[in-house]
Parts: sequence; C-alpha cells; structure tokens
Amino acid sequence: MVLKYFTMNGDFIQMMFSLKIRVATLALPIFNFGNIDIVEILISVFVLALSLSLHEFAHAYAALKMGDDTAAMAGRLTLNPLKHLDPIGSLVFLIARIGWAKPVPVNPSRFTKAKSIKRGIFWVSLAGPLSNLLLGTLSWILFCTLFTIMLAIGTSGPIIIVVMQLFLTLFQANMLLAVFNLLPVPPLDGFKIVGVVLPDKWYGRLLQYEQIIGIAFLILVLFFRGALTTVLGWILVPFEYAIQDPITWLFRQLQAALGLPDMLRFFVS
Repeated sequence: MVLKYFTMNGDFIQMMFSLKIRVATLALPIFNFGNIDIVEILISVFVLALSLSLHEFAHAYAALKMGDDTAAMAGRLTLNPLKHLDPIGSLVFLIARIGWAKPVPVNPSRFTKAKSIKRGIFWVSLAGPLSNLLLGTLSWILFCTLFTIMLAIGTSGPIIIVVMQLFLTLFQANMLLAVFNLLPVPPLDGFKIVGVVLPDKWYGRLLQYEQIIGIAFLILVLFFRGALTTVLGWILVPFEYAIQDPITWLFRQLQAALGLPDMLRFFVS
C-alpha cells in the first residue's frame, strides 16, 4: 500500500508520504524476515479483528435494543473476535480488504421495542455498516491529529509511521467494509435494508433465490475482486466527500492557524 500525494510543502512531508509500510519494519528488526512484511500483516490482522467484531457487536447491540436478546444469549454481545470471525470471510478480508464474519442470530419476532418488525430489521441491519463508518471516521481524525503533531514537531520515526499506517488502514478498511455490506445482495446487510422497503411479495421471491445469489456473489468476490473493488471505489466517492474531506479541511485550517505546512487530502491505493 502506497500513500499517493499531489503536492508537497517541504522535504519533510515528501519523506512522510513516500514511505511505504515495509520501511516501518526497521523499527522492529526482530519482525523483519526478508520480503515478509510482518508489521503489515499484524496491522491487517488487528484491523480485521476489530472491524469485523465491532460490526457484529453492533448488530447484536441493536437487536438487544429492539428487544431481542438472542445474540446476547449466544455470547455475541462482545468485541471478542473469536466469537465473531468466520474463516473464509477473514481470509477474503486479508486479501481484498472486504469480508464478513459469522452472522449474528436475530429473531425479529422478539422485536418488542420496535414500532414494527420491518423497522427493527432495518435498524439492526444498518447498525453494522454504521459502526464501520463511525470507526473509519474516528480513525481518520486520529490520523490527521497525529499528522498535525508531526508537522508541529518537525520529525517522525518508524514507530510513528506504523501508528499512522494503522489509522490509515483502519480508515480505508472500515469505509470499504461499510460500503461493501450496504450492497443489496444476500447475505449482506444491504439486502435486508432494501428488503424493508420492498413489498413483502417481492422480498419473498428474492428470499427464494437468496442462497443461489449468495454463492454467485461469493464467486464474484473471490475471483473478480478487481472489478468489485473498482465498483466499490466509485460508491466510496460520496462517502469521501461527506466524511474525509470535511475532517481534512478542518485540520488544514488548524495547521494554517498554527503556521504549519498544509496537509493535503490524499488517496489510498
């Protein structure tokens, strides 16, 4: 993963953005085994565990708020990744930055606190992607904060670069995970969200082909992830304008007020 930049203000910023994460392994020589980037692997595993666990926890918490304690009784109201991670979904996440965990058990008939079962399904389904958007937003704020501090002190180090890469990966992965799960394809959350607004007859017909559509979509994810990532990149654009750009603008104003070099918005490839 390389940080792409557009313009620079001084050699310090150019050095900062041109660094790849593999350089950060120099901070931990014991983890540097030739071409194996252990630090990047550890970051990916941490991001996987936190992002997917938070996603499923949010589903379980929303269901509990709707009156259904099925997930809580099954031990899913936790951030413990061992309770949530799915082997195939985790592997796909590490490869393509998109994936899934074990579905949280939900019993809509127990949504006693929801105005309707459909509305309960809507909020429980939306809770997962929403949690990833919130974590991604927090990660970008922390990244910008750390970047501003480094501009102020005028120096950086391998450990700081690792932490920046962690925040950056958290931001990128959670934004992508949120958009991915909002796709109206079974068994993703977007399918359930769209199903709430569809007539029951149409939704029932779609459910008849849910397994077939799900298998076809899994094949698409595994073997055509390049095309899927491109489509998700297009969908991500409005989220970048709504989340990344305003936060970056605020920090640029802060940096200007402090007389620091300008921080420019960048993209991740």
